Amino acid sequence: MPGTFLFAGPTLARARLIDPLLDLGAIDVRRPVKRGDIPRIVKENGSPGTIVVVDGLFHTDLAVGHAELRAALRGGWTVWGVASMGAIRAREMSALGMKGYGEVYELYCRDGVDFRDDEVALLHGAAPEYAELSEPLVHMRAALADLVARGAVGEDVRARVLAELEGMWFGDRTLPWLASRLRELVPAIGPEVDAALAGFDRYRIKSLDLIRFVRDVTTR
Repeated sequence: MPGTFLFAGPTLARARLIDPLLDLGAIDVRRPVKRGDIPRIVKENGSPGTIVVVDGLFHTDLAVGHAELRAALRGGWTVWGVASMGAIRAREMSALGMKGYGEVYELYCRDGVDFRDDEVALLHGAAPEYAELSEPLVHMRAALADLVARGAVGEDVRARVLAELEGMWFGDRTLPWLASRLRELVPAIGPEVDAALAGFDRYRIKSLDLIRFVRDVTTR
């Protein structure tokens, strides 16, 4: 997929841990997007290509803006949003031609559900490792749903823990906190929690979305 620019950081770093054979081919990988990056790509390239927004900065820098994405679309660029901030922008700009992909994007598109921006936020270290210092709420939500489905916790426990997580600053949402809180509420489920945490990549739907996107879309 020549002429493709992908803005990603921690979501891609985790995707590469999940799938060490992930092949990005000719994709030009850039750091998480911030305000001004999209116009720069458009200006530097004579003909329109494809922009894929995955991760984005929003705390230390101005977030990627709707106007600059709209300008890229008007200039003939194909613009995708996947997994994280990209999914948020794709939902907000779907009527203007931005494309969305993946489970996270679908969660933002559900009717009658207030799926907040901080569902996908996390703290992370510097490039290139982008070490995860917290866990996105959307991943914890998936893990709790699975524990309920397997009968390890009740719906009341899931709802209580989610309410507490939703009230937290995103940087305080960590797997140790989740494990500790579940054991406090249901002491007998220790082994179930250990198993869920040991295999937590199955719940990291942001990175799983990106892996599927690379395979399903960029290789066409």
